[in-house]
Amino acid sequence: MNLLRLAILLLVMSSCRAQTQPPALETNKDDNSLLWEVSGNGLDSASYIFGTFHLLCKNDIHLGTQLRQAVKNARELYLELDMDDPSVLLGGLTLMNMKDDKKLEDLYKPEEFKRLKSFFQDSLGMPLVLFGNMKPAFLESMLYPKMMPCKSVTGVEEELMKLAKDDKKEIQGLETMEFQASVFDSIPYQEQAKELLNTIDSLGTYKLQFDTMINVYKSQQLKKIEDLFNKSEFGMEDNQDLLLNNRNANWVKQLKTIMKKERVFVAVGAGHLVGEKGLIALLRKAGYRVRPLENVK
Repeated sequence: MNLLRLAILLLVMSSCRAQTQPPALETNKDDNSLLWEVSGNGLDSASYIFGTFHLLCKNDIHLGTQLRQAVKNARELYLELDMDDPSVLLGGLTLMNMKDDKKLEDLYKPEEFKRLKSFFQDSLGMPLVLFGNMKPAFLESMLYPKMMPCKSVTGVEEELMKLAKDDKKEIQGLETMEFQASVFDSIPYQEQAKELLNTIDSLGTYKLQFDTMINVYKSQQLKKIEDLFNKSEFGMEDNQDLLLNNRNANWVKQLKTIMKKERVFVAVGAGHLVGEKGLIALLRKAGYRVRPLENVK
C-alpha cells in the first residue's frame, strides 16, 4: 500500500470516528430538569447544559446516570471559570480587593464596623484585618458555610470536575477571574457593604432563605428557581443584568462557536438557565433545539 492510499484510508477512518454519535439520552416528561440537551441549527452533534448550585452539603449532591453519560458523551467540560487551573484561582486573590485602595472600614460607621469585626472573630474565627480591602460581596460568600445544615460541604462543580478528570477531559472556563471580579466592581461597594451587614444581623432569616433555595434547587422546579431570583429578599433584582442577563448573552455568543467544533458539557449556576433572558430561552431563540433530559436516576 503506497503512502497516498494509506493517507486516504486514515482520513476515511478518522471521518467515520468523527461521525460516531454517542448514545441518545431520555427526554424528561416536563421542563423541570437541570439537565438539557442542545442540538440542531447546524450542529453535527448535541451538547449539554446543566444548572449547578455552587455550594451544597456533600450528601445532597447526586449525579444521576444520564448526567454522567452526558459528561461522558462530551469532549470538554465548560464551567463559569476554569477551576482546574491553579493560576486562575491564585490570580483571583488580588482581584478580590476593592479598587483605589478602598478599605472596609471606610464603608461603615464605627459601631457597624465593630459589629462586623466581632462577627468574623467570634463566629468565623477569622480576624477581619486579614480582609480589610476585600470586596464585601466576596466576604459575604464566606458566610455561606454558616448557613448550611451540615459540616461537610462541597461544590457541584467539584464533583463534575472529578468525572471529567476520570475521563481525561479538558476543563475550560466561559469567563476569566478578571471579568468576574470586574462585575463586582460595577456594583457600588457601599451597596455591597450594606448587604453584608444585613446578612450578618439577620443570619437566622438568611439561613431559612438559603435552605429554601437549596430545596427548590434539589426539586429541579425551574419556575420556582426563576421566582426566587426575582424576589427582593435574595438581592438580585437591582443587579440582574450585571449578574445574570448580560453574562448569559455573552455565553450564548461563545457557545455558538464552541458547540460547532465539538460536543461540550456546560455547567453554570442554575439561575442562568431560567427566564426570558436565560440560556434555555436564548438558545431556542437562536434556532437550537433545547430539550430537557431525565435527571433523577
